[in-house]
Amino acid sequence: MELVFTLPILGLLLLGLLEFALLFFARADIVEASRAGARKATLHGVTQQDIEVEVRRVLAPRLQMEMQIDVDLPKNSGDVVTVAVRTPMSSASPDLLWPIGFTLQGRELYSQTRMVKE
Repeated sequence: MELVFTLPILGLLLLGLLEFALLFFARADIVEASRAGARKATLHGVTQQDIEVEVRRVLAPRLQMEMQIDVDLPKNSGDVVTVAVRTPMSSASPDLLWPIGFTLQGRELYSQTRMVKE
C-alpha cells in the first residue's frame, strides 16, 4: 500500500528532474550560440546573415526550428554589439509535467550577449 502512495510522487519527481535537465542543457546551448554570434558580430565587415549562420552552426538542430535571432549591429568600432537568441522551451524538452499544471507552452529560452565591436 505504501508503494501505491509513493510511486506517483516518485514518478513526478523523476519526470521533473528529466525535464529540468533537458531545459538546463538547452539553455547552455542557447547561451553558447548567442556568445558565438556576438563574437562573430564584433568583426569588421560581418553581416547579419553571417551571424545567423554562426549561431545555427553552434546550436543543436532541434533548437533551430522556431528560433529567433535579434542582432543590433552598429557600424562604428567601439560600439556595443548585441545578439539575442530565443527559442520555445517546447522545442528543448517534451512537456512532461502538464498533468500537474506546469506547462512549457508559451515559455521561451532566451540569451542575450553584448560585446564591443572591433
